[in-house]
Amino acid sequence: MNETAELLLALGGILLAGLATDLAGRATLLPRVTLLLILGVLIGPELFNLIPNNIVGQFELIAEMTLLMVGFLLGGRLKYSQLKRDNRMLLGISTIGAVGTALFVGVLLLLFGVPLPLAILLGCIASATAPAATVDTVLSTEHTGRFPRLLLGIVALDDAWGLVLFSFGLSLVAMLNGQGSTGEALMLAVHDVGGAVVLGLAIGIPAAQLTGRISPGQPMLTEALGLVFLCGGLAEYYGVSFLISSMVMGAVIANLAKHHDYPFHAIEGISWPLFAIFFVLAGASLELAALSTLSGVALLYMLGRTAGKILSGWLGASISGAPAKTARWIGVAMLPQAGAAMGMALVAASHYPEYGQTLLSLVIGSTIIFEIIGPVMTRWAMMKNRD
Repeated sequence: MNETAELLLALGGILLAGLATDLAGRATLLPRVTLLLILGVLIGPELFNLIPNNIVGQFELIAEMTLLMVGFLLGGRLKYSQLKRDNRMLLGISTIGAVGTALFVGVLLLLFGVPLPLAILLGCIASATAPAATVDTVLSTEHTGRFPRLLLGIVALDDAWGLVLFSFGLSLVAMLNGQGSTGEALMLAVHDVGGAVVLGLAIGIPAAQLTGRISPGQPMLTEALGLVFLCGGLAEYYGVSFLISSMVMGAVIANLAKHHDYPFHAIEGISWPLFAIFFVLAGASLELAALSTLSGVALLYMLGRTAGKILSGWLGASISGAPAKTARWIGVAMLPQAGAAMGMALVAASHYPEYGQTLLSLVIGSTIIFEIIGPVMTRWAMMKNRD
């Protein structure tokens, strides 16, 4: 069978399987994200080997395309008119949640004898929440109200804080290892985050005025995809965060495009097919052998991140004046972790090869667990917070 036939059969099978998991997710407590990941593991090279390796090899490109759309959609939910009454909670929970989780995991690992540089890196990686899994779980439940709106806003900022923390963590480890100067590391962090914000503004401001003119009030799918891919390409070219830049662009368009009826309707129509391909390939690309590397350090990392998210979410919500029910459940809803964490682990491994195998094995193994358990907990938290 030639590669074209394999590609078409694989994509068609994945999309049809996505429909089946959607139906199964509606009938059970298992979110479709979890079902797609399990399906990917089953049909991947490690088990039944039903999906060609050349298709699995395209995971990185599919992942970036999917996360670009996730960032765009998350930014679209950061409308000032909708979030202004939650601004204090949004900033308080997202900031304390990210910083608190990083500190909790880092200190816990350090107390149990993990080397300081590795504890710092793992603490920073632990702060990230999976935007794709969280967004898809929220959309699939069709719940509305303050809690899902607040959760999506927090997740939209969570990876931004995580990337900032990670950049500072890399600079701190560099100082501990005597590599480079603090000033150079700080400039790299400013370039990655600040450059992404500038890029998002540079594309979003004119796009807010120009889109939605051909079809009055509704931007066309071609416009939306063009902007998303343009933003992603420029972010890669200039070496800045594509997730942050697409999120900023989405937020700018949502807030400035007053002539739009609903600026992201077009792109939401194709987000689910990409979600399906993304999660199936994620499951297929994960090596089950990584599970055997889960040691005491990996268990500490998972327990520490779970406790850190729940406790810091509760603390941030309590300090910012959130309702008691929200404070109890917001951290539980933020347990999914996937692409951003793996990206951080790859960057850290390239900077510090001596920790590379430990970082990659631990993060990949824990990602499997968090992406199976996390969306279930997110759905549970949302059911406990129905308005």
